[in-house]
Amino acid sequence: MRIIYLSLSIIFILISCKQELTKKTINVSDYGIHANTKRSITSDINELIENLDNDPVTIVFPKGRYDFYPDSNYFRPYFETNTYDINPKRLAVLIDKKKNITIDAQGSDFIFHGHIQPFTLDNSENIFIKNVNIDWDNPLNAESEIIEADSNHILMKIDTIQFPHKVHDKGLTFAADDWKAEWKLSAGSWLIEFNKEHIIPAYTGDHGCVNGDLKNVKYLETVPGMVLMVGEFTKTPAVGNYLILRHSRRDHAGMFLFHSKNIKLENINVYHTSGLGILSQYCENVEMRKVNMIPNPKKNRYLSGHDDGLHFMGCRGEIIIDDCDAQGLMDDPINIHGTYVPVAEKINDTSLKCSYAHDMSRGLIWAKKGDSVGFVFKKTMNTLGTGIVQSFIVLDENSFTLVFQNKIPEGISSDFSLENLSCTPNVTITNCFVGSNRARGYLISTPGKVLVENNVFETSGSAILIAGDANYWYESGAVKDITIRNNEFRFPCNSSSYQFCNAIISIYPEIPVADPLHPFHRNIRIEGNTFNPSDYPVLYARSVDGLLFSNNIISRSYAYEPWHSQKYTFLFDACKNVDISGNKFAEDVLGKNILLKGMDIGELRIANNKLEIVIE
Repeated sequence: MRIIYLSLSIIFILISCKQELTKKTINVSDYGIHANTKRSITSDINELIENLDNDPVTIVFPKGRYDFYPDSNYFRPYFETNTYDINPKRLAVLIDKKKNITIDAQGSDFIFHGHIQPFTLDNSENIFIKNVNIDWDNPLNAESEIIEADSNHILMKIDTIQFPHKVHDKGLTFAADDWKAEWKLSAGSWLIEFNKEHIIPAYTGDHGCVNGDLKNVKYLETVPGMVLMVGEFTKTPAVGNYLILRHSRRDHAGMFLFHSKNIKLENINVYHTSGLGILSQYCENVEMRKVNMIPNPKKNRYLSGHDDGLHFMGCRGEIIIDDCDAQGLMDDPINIHGTYVPVAEKINDTSLKCSYAHDMSRGLIWAKKGDSVGFVFKKTMNTLGTGIVQSFIVLDENSFTLVFQNKIPEGISSDFSLENLSCTPNVTITNCFVGSNRARGYLISTPGKVLVENNVFETSGSAILIAGDANYWYESGAVKDITIRNNEFRFPCNSSSYQFCNAIISIYPEIPVADPLHPFHRNIRIEGNTFNPSDYPVLYARSVDGLLFSNNIISRSYAYEPWHSQKYTFLFDACKNVDISGNKFAEDVLGKNILLKGMDIGELRIANNKLEIVIE
């Protein structure tokens, strides 16, 4: 039997080697696509891809610079979640209904011009993209260095080559390629400030890094690249820090993976985008290794992506994210969720008319035959039954009809939203670094099995947000099995105010009336992590059944002055089966206390009498 086993193994290896040897390789230079010419290769590379069959092939780019300009032959309409629907989208590399393609750029720089989507994978399978840097010569947001700042003026220096602009009395006009955009000072977190260590200063974020009478600021150019803003300021950025001047809309993803499966991305640096970084929408099995959303260090930049980094909506199968780096983003490094849709009306016993509730989630192919759908009562967000889809009928970009195989539960009305329970991936996030970004760290909303392990967080807002919302953003769904283990939460975490950031780990579903007997989330384990907060809140949890916080180490940082309105280390609201045990607290940790709201003290098990318990 052993001899047979070895023979079979040898045969398998020989077959695999033969497959590799017979795999076709295409060098783009053989097709007239050459590096370092600065001419657009958009048409050439797409014609090459269009002519491929489905036999395995590797497309190789000799290392160098390749430029992509919008080409009207590759304009297509797409409805991209969490993105403004400015259609048609301008596509650079399009892989449409293809299989078994590897693109190896061998460390090349792909340089894009204007509002454009670098990669689009549409209904494709077994696609591997690796060894590429994505960037713009002229980014679609600008950066400035603060030279002087006081209550009456701010003087900033702007690189005129990377960020060409004109100054007028009411603001600045940035323009390059075929676009232009207006900018002026604004309140809140539309502006981002970074120090020279690429850390967002504490108590900025939603509190703003520039405050005062921003409507009456006068803008002057003292010399080219030096902009003087004169006004009445109550808060200004620190001299020597960098101010991000956000002036464009999120309209194209860096990569758009659309209704595709078995996708692998490896060794990719996304230095800039004009929207979400890498958007995976209704995909199955996506693997990302060494995929970095970072500002280009060779160009002294502080901003990377325009919004979220890795964004997954409505996916299935396995999502694997390993050894990835996210810094300088306008929003969250990782966001994984589905999309609730509200019921507009009941048509009959088996049919519902539904609408897309949010203006950045229209036109989605929300379900297909055989999908399981949950009926979610908006007020409590309890799921009151499920149904199997028979057909999905598009009415227009704002609405559709769902026909179910069986009778819809009684009482379903416009008080309900629907969740696609089949679009719920398992997720593994390991060995990643999360630097300082405008908002939070990882947003995770999936009922699949989730592991977040061996990551380092330096987020400006909450490091991890577990949400769920059937009333505003409509991002689903409830988690059922998540482990957060052996991570390091460093001092910058939750140092500024952003939406839903109630603690370093914030479990915050937006439930109008939380039901303590039927919590929304369940089975959340936070084990073996280290926390180094300057402030009080470490863990906030609302509507969870089965919450374990054990064997963690909490020490105090003195990097920032405490500012948060919540003065509790732990706050639990309408939760069940909460276990706080085996944790180590440094003597000077703030709070060392627990606030219970809307729940019985019998639902809390605690193995540390040094923690004060307050019941509200």
